[in-house]
Amino acid sequence: MSEDSRQPDAPVAPRLRLGAELERIAEQLRALARAQDELHDLYEAVLSREVELPVVLELIVSTGMQLVGARYGALGVLDEQGDSLALFLPVGLSERERAGLAGVELPRGRGLLRHLITHPAPLRVDGISGHPDSAGFPAGHPPMHTLLGAPIAIRGKIYGDLYLSERRDGRPFDGRDEDLIVALAGAAALAIDDARLYEKARRDAERFQRLLLPRLPDHLEPFDAAAIYRAASTPDHVGGDWYDALLVPDLACAAVIGDVVGHDLQAAAAMAQTRNMLRALLYDRRTSPSAVLAQLDRTLQAITDSPVTTACLARIEPAPSAGWTLRWSTAGHPPPLLITSDHRAGHLPADPDLPLGIDSTLRRHDHARPFPADATVVFFTDGLVEHRDHSLEAGLQRLAAIAAAHADLPLADLVRVLIEEHPSDGHDDMAVLALRAPRIRPSVSGQQVGRTVSRPATEPSAASTGKAE
Repeated sequence: MSEDSRQPDAPVAPRLRLGAELERIAEQLRALARAQDELHDLYEAVLSREVELPVVLELIVSTGMQLVGARYGALGVLDEQGDSLALFLPVGLSERERAGLAGVELPRGRGLLRHLITHPAPLRVDGISGHPDSAGFPAGHPPMHTLLGAPIAIRGKIYGDLYLSERRDGRPFDGRDEDLIVALAGAAALAIDDARLYEKARRDAERFQRLLLPRLPDHLEPFDAAAIYRAASTPDHVGGDWYDALLVPDLACAAVIGDVVGHDLQAAAAMAQTRNMLRALLYDRRTSPSAVLAQLDRTLQAITDSPVTTACLARIEPAPSAGWTLRWSTAGHPPPLLITSDHRAGHLPADPDLPLGIDSTLRRHDHARPFPADATVVFFTDGLVEHRDHSLEAGLQRLAAIAAAHADLPLADLVRVLIEEHPSDGHDDMAVLALRAPRIRPSVSGQQVGRTVSRPATEPSAASTGKAE
């Protein structure tokens, strides 16, 4: 055998190890590219107001788990004092593991979690139980041996910590994993900060809208009245829903509900402007609802830049002989719902005129019908009945059925039920205003006769109606 034929064996094992390591690096690079895409999508979603803060936090944890191949992940949010966890969001637990932790309180920041809070720097632990700050796990907790943590700082203040545990390949976390998670924590801080600022802006805008909504007068005797408002569940939504009710000098009760087109602060501000202008017209002009709406339309177009508005304006007024008459005019708004004392409920059919702000030269129309004693009329905005998956008519019919089933309730309870059992999909704001006629109307001189309403006809409180939801 020649010398050339007796070559030593090639170093197969080192080459295999190098190939495996290069493949692992390549996979981490691919994971980093995927994470970059996910973070970009996350950030775009936050900017476009498509996600809320809890969703952002869970996406951050999931992205970190994918980056380093971790089986478990969590994000802890510090309390205002910054010394314990106010929120702990775990990701990766199976249904069986969650069941095993049933009844166990979520971590508040002890042990290694405490170490990360008091020492806000990246932390990599190969053996959790052997670390001097380890406090152990509660019964039922899945076994965890490795930990990789990184603080999330926003505007120089520690917001919380990102935790990862147990690489799926069984290896401990290494320096590359740490670098990736530190980079993720920095990028995540931007998304969290924007989401927090957006949520604050939305809460402030919603509070602004609620402050603009009126409280019903303390005295609407002999009528009983109640109203409720609920904001939309859709993010980035500030509506222009509004309502009002007041006694006018000719023994009638005027009621209005409206919806300014748009879902922003301009809509909320236009709502307040329109409502106040309408109040002045109602006091000044003892005319039909159609005449008042026509004048309101002309005034709005002449001196404001208010957007298109739908409205339904009504008067409950003494009938010529006895009882009451309901007179109303509709500007592109859903019809009122009439509930009689014998538990029948139906919408008052009438072709609506154009909304306000389109063409103030067109004629507006009045509609009238007798209003029985103890009857209730309900005005509402379209957010109560609109649903993407069924027709408006189906929503109106469902609302009438709900109202008929609860006709005996006090008004404050009735409006709460209508808004809690609403047939809509919840994508829009909802407002409900209800008035109930007395059994006996006042005498011509204005003196009350017969039964009067002892309960002040005020707007139901947030606690009793869900108005603060």
